Amino acid sequence: MRGEKADYQEREEPVAGTFAAALLAWYRENGRELPWRQTRDPYAIWLSEIILQQTQVKQGWNYWERFMQRWPKVEDLAAATEDEVLREWQGLGYYSRARNLHYAARQIVDLGHFPDTLEEIRQLKGVGDYTAAAIGSIAFGLPVAVVDGNVYRVLARHFGIDTPINTTEGKKVFAAMAQSLLPEDSRSVAAYNQAIMDFGAIQCTPQSPRCFKCPLWDTCEAAHTDSVEELPVKQKTLRVRERRLSYIYIRCRGKVAIHRRGAGDIWQGLWEPYLENEEFKPDLKGWFTILKREVKHVLTHQVILADFALLQTDEPPQLPPDYIWVEENDLDNYGVPRLVERLFRVVRLYDEEPD
Repeated sequence: MRGEKADYQEREEPVAGTFAAALLAWYRENGRELPWRQTRDPYAIWLSEIILQQTQVKQGWNYWERFMQRWPKVEDLAAATEDEVLREWQGLGYYSRARNLHYAARQIVDLGHFPDTLEEIRQLKGVGDYTAAAIGSIAFGLPVAVVDGNVYRVLARHFGIDTPINTTEGKKVFAAMAQSLLPEDSRSVAAYNQAIMDFGAIQCTPQSPRCFKCPLWDTCEAAHTDSVEELPVKQKTLRVRERRLSYIYIRCRGKVAIHRRGAGDIWQGLWEPYLENEEFKPDLKGWFTILKREVKHVLTHQVILADFALLQTDEPPQLPPDYIWVEENDLDNYGVPRLVERLFRVVRLYDEEPD
């Protein structure tokens, strides 16, 4: 704690009531109007939570609408192929979410109903504690608190907690506090969970929070100890490494060679053009190099420096057996990583340039 250390457990009831009431009042006036909040359909709510993992609302909104339009029921999503789901997900990144989403849809269909207990919801592929709490409270009114980045920030600042949020101790402290602050009226739990998340996203933002017009100003520890910008605390553990990839876009008689990425690396299950490697190097004699570029692509844990060459030949070269030749006009039917999508765009722009 910062400043005068306060034991929130000793004043749990009055703090919980005041804190929750203030957030609910703020939410009624300022809460975001999102389409998945207009329904109690657990499928629609679950879909939104999976899409919004590692994704901002403004980007995820369109994807949610596209998924709901194409697969309006969980049975429809379960019946889709993984390729179809990955293709629809293209551009969102963290593609394991899409694979988990597809797998979980089949879990739900096999179960015969959408799981409605916290324990059952947690059994769905790709669903952790936060997502289970969000689905359980919003879709089924379960009295469980959500704890995400926004919640960490609001609680850390308001109660002046400097325990690192990415430590075991920190997770326990914040989970216990979040649960203790739930409103007593179970009918308000869903609204409260959404209120505290919106409050963190709109009011108590990471940078330049709107402290000058905050309903919690009077009781905010960070505001009165000038530590808003310092909280929450997070231990620095992330190591970003640089990685180089060399792609060759092989064009032969209107077709392009691609292969599906395997397990154990980024972009599992997505497609990409020929990727040079030490084990197999094709004979480049007689190939005509049209274009060469280098593209930088930043991921959470990696910075990708991709060399990219567009090569044209009239004779298909010998490639590893996992490569297939597809019509160039059909490339949009294959799910590809954002980096590869950018490379394909380079080719299209080149083709569209006047001679």
